[in-house]
Amino acid sequence: MRLIPRETKFFEMFAEVSANLCEGARLLERILRQSGSDIPQMVQQFKRIEHRGDDMTHAILTRLNQTFITPFDREDIHRLASSLDDVLDFMNAAAVRLVMYKITDPPRAAADLAALVVQQSDELAAAVSLLGKNQNLLDHCVEVNRLENEADVVSRAAIAELFETERDPIRLIKIKELYEVLEAATDKAEDVANVLEAVVLKSA
Repeated sequence: MRLIPRETKFFEMFAEVSANLCEGARLLERILRQSGSDIPQMVQQFKRIEHRGDDMTHAILTRLNQTFITPFDREDIHRLASSLDDVLDFMNAAAVRLVMYKITDPPRAAADLAALVVQQSDELAAAVSLLGKNQNLLDHCVEVNRLENEADVVSRAAIAELFETERDPIRLIKIKELYEVLEAATDKAEDVANVLEAVVLKSA
């Protein structure tokens, strides 16, 4: 079995997925720092990034089914592809809610949560670039987990302030849901970090 070369294309494919995730996270933060009529057009731009991510995930899973010897466990390749896609899906869910709920003036806390997703995405991209090397990869995973904890604090404080200051019950429901979806995106980023940690520990 050792004479059969392992398929290393997966590393390149995951790097492309990570780069797409970072692009999406940055766009989402820009959208959430906007106000006014530009938001729907920017959300359409985000949808293109999300669709590209879906195509990349499908390509990884297709190659996985066609590959005999993989660079790490098949189930971990599947979990890593799926969990990276989940982060982008929840970012997309946040962007879609801006249009669906006609939120033209997103609160600053929403953009702050998106900024944490940007940082997590950068850390995940750095970690993915170290797959197969394992050098310092876990440091990036630890930082992703720390950022998720920070997002919890930001989200709880934002929701508490929302209930304290918002007098329109319909807007309260809309903004609360926006916060929750963004916080869920940070949870999904932590899931990616957990998969990467498992890959490293199995290869140690």
